[in-house]
Amino acid sequence: MADIVGYVFPNEHHIHWSLMIVTYPYITGIIAGAFIVSSLYHVFHVKALRPVSRFALIFALAFGFCCTWPLLNHLGHPERCFNIMITPHPTSAMAGFGYVYSTYMVVLLLEIIFIYRAVFARLLPQVSGFKATLYRILTFGNQDLSPATLAFDHKVTSWLALIGIPMACVLHGYVGFIFGGVKAVHWWLTPLMPVIFLLSACVSGIAGIILGYLLVQWVKKRPVDEECLSTLVKYLWGFLILDVSMEMLDLGVHAYLRVESWHVLEKLISGPLFTSFIVMQILIFSLIPLVILGILTLANIRGKALQYLAALCSVMLLIQVYCMRWNVVIGGQMVSKSGRGYTFYHPGFFEKEGILPTILILMAPVVILFILARIFPLWVTEEAENKL
Repeated sequence: MADIVGYVFPNEHHIHWSLMIVTYPYITGIIAGAFIVSSLYHVFHVKALRPVSRFALIFALAFGFCCTWPLLNHLGHPERCFNIMITPHPTSAMAGFGYVYSTYMVVLLLEIIFIYRAVFARLLPQVSGFKATLYRILTFGNQDLSPATLAFDHKVTSWLALIGIPMACVLHGYVGFIFGGVKAVHWWLTPLMPVIFLLSACVSGIAGIILGYLLVQWVKKRPVDEECLSTLVKYLWGFLILDVSMEMLDLGVHAYLRVESWHVLEKLISGPLFTSFIVMQILIFSLIPLVILGILTLANIRGKALQYLAALCSVMLLIQVYCMRWNVVIGGQMVSKSGRGYTFYHPGFFEKEGILPTILILMAPVVILFILARIFPLWVTEEAENKL
């Protein structure tokens, strides 16, 4: 549902890109950010992140399975999604997602399989039935555990992780490219849009890994690796600084140049988007975590304080990134082409693209992650593998 303020053209009464299009880039962002966490260990050899390196990959895979769900729910004929493969259109940026997503998922799956091949080979004598059959398939029938084979697995994994980094960036950066290329919407038209989307993806991905890791450790009553958590907090703080800086720089450029569109954007920010953008995205869910993460990093705080404050900041930043997606996707559609009116969007709860379907789609990756954890040992360290 939408309310109208000022003069709005008849075809602009309805917000066409609703919660599903807000949720879609949110999920792809978490995928990209989680993959980068894993790559920091597998490619850049940040040893402190080893405890979450595999968890981050399975985390990305779980969200990857649900990545297309918001788009399919949004489409009137979701079965037509295969047309981008059957009748490809190389000049379509939106159709390009199908190729980027498919290729990225293949790379992600291959990296996971090569990382876990040795683990599955060692687990095979301990399992039976369906799980044993599945492990044989995932090892490609190769249970060789010789040093040469393990070295080959490690080498392939490193190369796949290296290839996956730019692909993960493209997977989410292209969303910002689509919005930034819409000339008719002044709120979207900025070359910084892909950069902002990508940096916020890193923030949401790292925040998701921190929160997931802490929740699992707390539920299982296992000790938290404070060196790993502290390192994640440092990277989260660094990416948050870059993200907030780019967002403020983009807004500052608009305000300083004061081009023809500024009088429209100024009223948009102080009107329909004031609460969601100024209050929630910037003041509450950006500045507060920015200060807390800075204190955690500079004061080198450890113990329960580190865990609880890291969890709090992670929750706040996951909300912040969703607010950012909302303000971009919904905010850009609130401005009428007349330049004299705005639309207020109020999503329904039970409607096809309403709040309930959004909650269900966001919860689905958590359920899938729980299932995947039954197949892929998330917390098996390299030393423990030899004892399997």
